[in-house]
Amino acid sequence: MASLLPSSVRRLIDAFASLPGIGPKSAQRLTFTLLKGKQDDLDQFASTLTELKRGTTFCAICHNIAEQDPCVICTDTSRDLSQVCVVEEVLDVIAIESTGAFKGRYHVLGGVISPIDNVGPEDLSINALERRVTESAGQIKELILAMNPSLEGEATALYLTKLFEPVELRLTRLARGLPTGGDLEYADHMTLIQALEGRRELKRA
Repeated sequence: MASLLPSSVRRLIDAFASLPGIGPKSAQRLTFTLLKGKQDDLDQFASTLTELKRGTTFCAICHNIAEQDPCVICTDTSRDLSQVCVVEEVLDVIAIESTGAFKGRYHVLGGVISPIDNVGPEDLSINALERRVTESAGQIKELILAMNPSLEGEATALYLTKLFEPVELRLTRLARGLPTGGDLEYADHMTLIQALEGRRELKRA
């Protein structure tokens, strides 16, 4: 079947299929959807892809993706300089910012420590975080470790905890537990443990 398709179509299917989360069938659907579109729309789509890397950079301070360096968060004087939320990826920044609840700054590691994938501390922006804390001259007072609750995320958080243990610095983790609207009977073992450990005392009238 593939041999019946023009080479340009096959190449685009292969390109889509190389993206995470997109299988061969989805790649075919995306390709033929574009093929049915107008040439002007395709040209615009191609132009947008071409400009994707050219129009972005990474902030030298927090390593977040941005249009300028430093990024708009690092140059925002209204943000709390004393708090830095350490996240795995850029998408984590977007997720936290969407809540509007955090007014500090960020540091994007660019992944997690994962020996299976040959990713060590030196492959992440951990050295940059260490320099940032040192050069802040005490301005940074708290690191919020916002790693995902995976084995790799836990290993990365543990590494950072040990790394900054000698430093006069508050290290905190995001609270984890039962989601709003969730039922106890459907909660997994680890979620229940975290919910119990992270319990808060209720204020009495």
